[in-house]
Amino acid sequence: MNGRLSWILLLSIFYTSCEKAISFTPREASAAVVIEATIENAQPPTVILSHSLAYFGQISPDTLANSFIHDAEIYMSNGVLTHRLKEYQLPAGNGYTVYHYSLDSANLATAFLGQLNTRYSLEVRVEGKTYTAETTIPALTKLIQSLWWQQAPNNPDTNKVVLMSRTYDPPGYGNYIRYFTRSNKEPFYPGLTSVFDDQIVDGTTYDIQVEHGVNRNEKIDLEDYAFFYRGDTVTVKLCNIDKATFDFWRTMEYNYTSIGNPFSTPVKVLSNVKGGALGYFGGYAAQYTTLIIPK
Repeated sequence: MNGRLSWILLLSIFYTSCEKAISFTPREASAAVVIEATIENAQPPTVILSHSLAYFGQISPDTLANSFIHDAEIYMSNGVLTHRLKEYQLPAGNGYTVYHYSLDSANLATAFLGQLNTRYSLEVRVEGKTYTAETTIPALTKLIQSLWWQQAPNNPDTNKVVLMSRTYDPPGYGNYIRYFTRSNKEPFYPGLTSVFDDQIVDGTTYDIQVEHGVNRNEKIDLEDYAFFYRGDTVTVKLCNIDKATFDFWRTMEYNYTSIGNPFSTPVKVLSNVKGGALGYFGGYAAQYTTLIIPK
């Protein structure tokens, strides 16, 4: 017994002596242009431009407010009309302002709203560089047929409910979706996993739980986030999207879930923007369905 203990001590000393402390100083990368551009059926285009923030930097309201990029030349085309977008500002409270680019109300001759089955191109000229991207608002083919609620299973809180959806997926692979929910007067928030393909459900009508959308700027309670509550008025926004938009959010959301996990596999976020900028240009074919959950 004493001999075995001696061997264990010797092995412990050996492996401890083999450890080597490694330290490194992360390289400070220069700020990149970030493009978040969207267009939805029956809605004007929206583009938000900003600079990327340092990975190990401190994020504050002032930092975010100073990250917006101003005075860019932004053009969007639907294949027939090409319109230069105008920069607008909106108060965000506490003395802060957010900025975005949209239709120029003083030049409506070339303005347009999003249309189904239409391809769009984007050109952004800023800081001496040009960035381009293309997207499609697809047909509105994958649809919610009905919404209903049911008591949250195995939960003692009778005020909590789960939202269910019956959804139709047309035959033929390649129907991609992204969904959002809104409860009462809150904004639309995307699901924790918000994008899906149809590899499993192709050509079927299926029932599935719709989880409550999440605000990623706040702490998410993984045990509780998915529920709705009695008395809620819930609207589900189901969007048909193209593959490039699906790939961007699929890889982006995987990176969200892997932050802080040392065993996760690094995944490159797939962008459809050309020229070296970060971000994406996405088209959304949106269907809105509302359900009032009784008290």
